[in-house]
Order: sequence, then structure tokens, then C-alpha cells
Amino acid sequence: MSSMLITARYLITPTDDGVTAIEHAGLVIDEAGLITALGSAEALLSKGEFTTRIDLANHILAPGLINAHCHAAMALLRGAADDLPLHRWLTERIWPMESALVDEHFVRVGTQLAAAEMLLGGTTTCVDMYFYSTAAARSFLSLGQRAVLALPVIDFATRYAADVDAYITIGLQVRDEFVGEPLLSFALAPHAPYTAADSTFQKVLAYANELGIPVHTHLQETAQEVSDALAQSNERPTARLARLGVLSPDFFAAHGVHLDATDIATLAQHGASVVHCPSSNLKLASGLAPIAALLKAGVNVGLGTDGAASNNRLDMFEEMRLAALIGKVQSNDASAISAAQAFTMATLGGARAAGISQTTGSLEVGKTADLIAVSLDAPAMQPIFDPVSHFVYAASRADVTHVWVAGRTLVNDRVPNDALSRAMAELPSQILPFTERVNALRA
Repeated sequence: MSSMLITARYLITPTDDGVTAIEHAGLVIDEAGLITALGSAEALLSKGEFTTRIDLANHILAPGLINAHCHAAMALLRGAADDLPLHRWLTERIWPMESALVDEHFVRVGTQLAAAEMLLGGTTTCVDMYFYSTAAARSFLSLGQRAVLALPVIDFATRYAADVDAYITIGLQVRDEFVGEPLLSFALAPHAPYTAADSTFQKVLAYANELGIPVHTHLQETAQEVSDALAQSNERPTARLARLGVLSPDFFAAHGVHLDATDIATLAQHGASVVHCPSSNLKLASGLAPIAALLKAGVNVGLGTDGAASNNRLDMFEEMRLAALIGKVQSNDASAISAAQAFTMATLGGARAAGISQTTGSLEVGKTADLIAVSLDAPAMQPIFDPVSHFVYAASRADVTHVWVAGRTLVNDRVPNDALSRAMAELPSQILPFTERVNALRA
């Protein structure tokens, strides 16, 4: 049996107790793409249980980053609706554009564009909440990126589906088609409490429980969402989801910007997770999510970029750094969100939220080899005293040199593999017609 030993100057990984950093370390990957050994390079070399070796003498080896909330195909709308608050951004620009443009071809091209950007920047897993999930699945698989397909459900008709039952039926068909793919897993994704009725959440929950998959939604992203809910029912959205039985360890919410102490306690009580999207929340002026308070309460937190239409980068290094810096300022405490906490949010926190932490999110024996190498060669990366701090505060996606998903090499010394190279060569001509159509809609 073939196996591969990768050694590096540092190996860092989140654990249940914090973050472990080992100097002059490595790991062994078997032909099935699983990690079979991990520890000091000297010990692994002495055992000799490998057939090939990659030595990254001046690199940090880390788990691949997990983008736990994204709308991948919206990469084709990058920059098309900038500098607007969320309600106007959605109602005046995004929803009209989607109504005119979004179909299987749009999703196939947009998802490939997003996946290429993410993989080159060290993001090995994406939780994708968007329409035409079959096209998205094929795009992720074509490039070798791991994905959680968050199958959308919304109360109003789109080009994708006519009603709630149709959304659920289509989503379940996608799940049935791809359920055997090891790189794909699934969630049901009612869009938000303000776009999904009680009956919609109840239907979604029944199917999710039957299939053993998570539920993912947007939650309390804006102050208006909360005030509108209170005006309509005198009930905050988090309390409503608790009443409906939606909150559980199998539930994860995107944003959670406007959570009060009661909301946070409710999420913690039910073991739910929150995905923090700092760049999108800043750009849309939605606010600053209370991440330090969530962590203090014991709520699991992941990180996401949201879509490129509201970010405009699918850059998890930027999200990590922002999450730590914003948390410090918001708490008036420089120790509020540590580098280790931000790193964990970007890796194991996202895996836990999406229900895939038994497979990925950390470097452990028995887990799949989703990992990245970050070079320490650039002047901006020297000197180095703490590899975890360096990874969060100094590194950028430009420092990613190697990417593996399930043990398969997707980027080798900054050179994409054949599938990724082909996609990058073909994408400009495929993107151009959409650019022209978006420009016509914006005119």
C-alpha cells in the first residue's frame, strides 16, 4: 500500500482542549486519503512507514479552512451591488438579478469560480446555501473541493422552485443523487425566519430529523429583522425557532449579529452553532456579532465569508483575522478573541457546525487528510515566535503553497492540478456573457 509522509517546520491543529502546535512535525496519509500517523518528524521518519515524502522545511501545516456559510455561485455577482444596506441590497439588486440570471449554467460557472478562489486560498470545505444544488455539486466535485450542500427552502417562488414542497422535493432529490459521494454532505436550509413560515420550518425539521442531516438558516442578521419579528408576533426569531423545536446540536445559524443575552443563552441551552461572517456584516453595515459572548456561553462558532456579492472576497484568512480583531474592540479587551480561538473557528468550529467534525476540521489519526501548507518565506512572515498567532495575524491566502483534500493534491507548490488549471483557463470566457448581462441589468 502506498502512503505519503508530509513534514513541516510546524504542524498546528485545533483539539477539544485548544490548539496543539508541534515543531518539526508531520503526518502520514494512506492511499485512501486518511491520516494514519501524526507527530514529530523524527519519530515518523524512524518508523519508515511511508512510500513517498514531501518535506516542507519552512512551512506551517494546518487543517484546510472551512467556509461554513457561503453562496458560492454568487461569485458571478461580485461587485454588482456594492455599498447598499442589506434590505436594499437584496430587494433592489440581488433578488432582481437572480430572478433574471440564475439557472443551472449560472450556478455551474459561478460555483467553479468560487471553488477555484477558495481552494487556491486554502479553503478545502465550503457550506454552500444556493439554488440548483445539482449543478453546484458537480462543480465542487469537478475541482475536488469538499462541500456541504445546504439545500434551500423559501416561502416564495423562484425560477428554481414554485413553493415550499417543491424546494424540499428538489433538495431531497439532490441529496439522493449524491449521497454516496464522500466529498459531499447535506443540510436543509430554510432561508431565514422572515422568509419561512412556522409550517416551513416544521416540514424542514421533520425531513432533517428523518435523514439525520443539519438545518442551516440566516438568523438575526439585522436589527430590522428583529424589530419586524417583534412587531408581528412579539417574539424574537431565536425564541420562535426554539418554540418550534428547530434549535439543537444539528442546527447552525449564519450571522447572529443581533443576538441579546437571552438569545445567546437559548442557543447555548440547545447546543446550536453560529457562523460568524465578519466581512459581510461590516460591508452591509449589519453590525458586529457578539462572538466573545457566544464563546463564553459555550456556543460553538464557525466562520464564513457569505457570498462574494456581499464580501467581495472568499478569503478565510481575512475572516479569521477580522474575527479576532473585531472581537477585541467590541469587548474592549485585547484578550477577548485569541488567535487560537479564531483559528479553531475557521477549522474545527465550522466542521462541528456543519456536522462533519468526525471527517474533517482538524488533523487527527483516522480523519481525512484535508490540509494546507503555508509558507514562512516571505518577509512579512518573519520572524516567527508562535505559529498559531502567525497563521492568524500575519499569514494571508497568498502564502498558501499546497492544498490537499482527502489526501489528493490540488495545489502543489502554488501550481494547481490539471482539473483546477483547466477550470481557471476556461472560466474567463464563461464568465464574460454573465458580466455583460449583469451590466445590462445595472444600467
